[in-house]
Amino acid sequence: MSLHVTIVHACRRAGRGGSPTAVVDETLLTAADRRTVPVAAGTSHAVFTSVEEHGPGRPAASLRFFTAAGELPACGHGTVAALAVLAERAQAREYEAVLRAGSRTFLGRATGGDNRYEAVFDPGPVRLRTPAAAESEPVLAALGMDPAEASAGCRIASVGRPRMLVQVADRHALADLAPSMPRLRAACDRLGLLGCYVYSTPSPDGRAAARMFAPSIGVPEDIANANSTACLAAHLAGHGLSALDVDMGDSLGQPSTIATIATRTRPGPAGPLIRVGGTASIATGISLI
Repeated sequence: MSLHVTIVHACRRAGRGGSPTAVVDETLLTAADRRTVPVAAGTSHAVFTSVEEHGPGRPAASLRFFTAAGELPACGHGTVAALAVLAERAQAREYEAVLRAGSRTFLGRATGGDNRYEAVFDPGPVRLRTPAAAESEPVLAALGMDPAEASAGCRIASVGRPRMLVQVADRHALADLAPSMPRLRAACDRLGLLGCYVYSTPSPDGRAAARMFAPSIGVPEDIANANSTACLAAHLAGHGLSALDVDMGDSLGQPSTIATIATRTRPGPAGPLIRVGGTASIATGISLI
């Protein structure tokens, strides 16, 4: 069976880099077959899309995300990539859709044209907690960090799946990280974590850098991770920072930037309402046999 795949560079920075993502129309493939798509396409993730109408003038789309290791309930840069493709196909410079992924229904928006779009979406409520020492210590040790010095900057953040946020002093400390992937995978598997998102202390104007290590899902280091950035935005919103731009991908030669805004507080314990997104460029279409 021939499969058409659209390659999108999601969360680009100043017209460069971004995370290559495979966008595919929903088709009759087994889960095992879907896992082969990102590998064959040369991307870390693939998103399968299915579009239907949802009320007058507003489409709805279902999204499913896969890496080589299996299906994910959510993928931020995959959502950005899918929104760009859906907007391009609709020939709409302002496109809004109801999106369904995992067990969630939420809004996504893309603006632009000529294969270049600014996409933004609601990643859902973020739940934050401080990890116990028994949780943070093995992750920090796998990162090559001193748990006694770094544990105070750790949080467990959940949006879809939990991941650990770890703060380092600056971009130099971030760039110098050389984690042990086998140890990090073992620690994350034992704790049920998606991975570990390490970020530099933000500047007063809300600029930071980050690296996302997720060997448990077959992605040793992610070029761009929008959902983890949304988790960080929710954490920092509690400290008065409402807008955040995070640079990722530099260590992999793929400069990427993810932008977030915390607009208001959700009712109840779920914290602020976050909007997260980035720039997406539709690169090319390929056929997989």
